[in-house]
Amino acid sequence: MNKLAGLVRTFAATAVLLSASIPAVQAQDVSEEQIKAARATIAALGVTNNFDNILPNLAERLKNTLIQASPNFQELITATVDEKALTLAARRADLEHEAATIYAKTFTLEELNAITEFYNSTAGKKLLNDGPIASREILKAADIWAAGVSRDLNTEATKSLDAKVGTSAPALVEGTPATPAQ
Repeated sequence: MNKLAGLVRTFAATAVLLSASIPAVQAQDVSEEQIKAARATIAALGVTNNFDNILPNLAERLKNTLIQASPNFQELITATVDEKALTLAARRADLEHEAATIYAKTFTLEELNAITEFYNSTAGKKLLNDGPIASREILKAADIWAAGVSRDLNTEATKSLDAKVGTSAPALVEGTPATPAQ
């Protein structure tokens, strides 16, 4: 059980160090109205939804580490870590407040309201939902377009240079033979 206590202390020290390295945003220069608008914007955008799994993932990682060190205490470790994780779940509100403060400092009240209004609209919801798919398709199209432009540039430049210099010029691109001028 001594190893277990050591691991818990190590994990706690690591968590403290990591949390100290993340700069906190001071809420002094934002109004409660801005925070309220920022919270609405964050909710409309789903900005913090990806953070919902942080605590459960940390708890699972800690359980795995502690169980590896003390497998005979698996049930006790699982129950204890789950209990402590549940007590820490309320701190999720701290992250929401920090996110709202960041948004309140970054955008004006009018901008926050406009962003929220747009992303709560049908078009805004569609953009949030389908935007990533469209972006992936655009990247695919850009890759195909770039390959075609590269091919055509190589072909046209090689033909032009061959015509100007003749067949004694080496190929411009490795693996692309110089074609004789006609």
